[in-house]
Amino acid sequence: MTESRQTESRAAEHHIHLQADDVRRVYKRYAPIYDVFFGKIVDTGRKQACEHVNSLGGRVLEAGVGTGLSLPMFGPDVKVTGVDLSGEMLERARQRVAREGLTNVEELREMDIAALDYPDDSFDVVVSMYTITAVPDPLKVMAEFERVCRPGGEVVLVSHFKSEKGLYQHVEALMAPHGKKLGWHPAMPVEYIMGQPNLTLVETRRFRPFGLFSMLRFRKTDSEAPEPLH
Repeated sequence: MTESRQTESRAAEHHIHLQADDVRRVYKRYAPIYDVFFGKIVDTGRKQACEHVNSLGGRVLEAGVGTGLSLPMFGPDVKVTGVDLSGEMLERARQRVAREGLTNVEELREMDIAALDYPDDSFDVVVSMYTITAVPDPLKVMAEFERVCRPGGEVVLVSHFKSEKGLYQHVEALMAPHGKKLGWHPAMPVEYIMGQPNLTLVETRRFRPFGLFSMLRFRKTDSEAPEPLH
């Protein structure tokens, strides 16, 4: 078995218990309280990711936009499309866009990010924050990110991945069997999202609290990269 197939097999085994309906159900429950309970905890990662995206500009897809916590952080010249599996979370994102007058947000759609309804090479940047560990098939999602990102563009991820040592590793092991109820995978190794042929990891950045979260930047490579879309 090739290394890529071994990785795919391990990923499939680890993620078999989380289904799209599980995610919808859990985030329907989270929607009214998400901003209060999760907003500040993950704020640093959102800010850093959005600052980087703003430096790139262009057409941006936020995959897993949720309640839209990050939308006010994008610069006015960034053209944002947001998608999410949870209609309840999206409704709060729409309310945020209207309330804050975010005219650079072009579209918010209910959509499975493992089956994006956009043509190839549609976006300059695909950014996904705290979402890749909350999908049934992260490899399929990464393949979709690769597909809709233009050659020369970037895929930017922010999430918590499995700790290699220390107390957090033991906490993750205790939480892992409850991933279905939590709506995310507490102990997903970062290796499970690697292996897309045209995505090259160019930066890994850890940040607070306690280095629990990371930002990963991938650049989509191609023999002939087209001009930016903006």
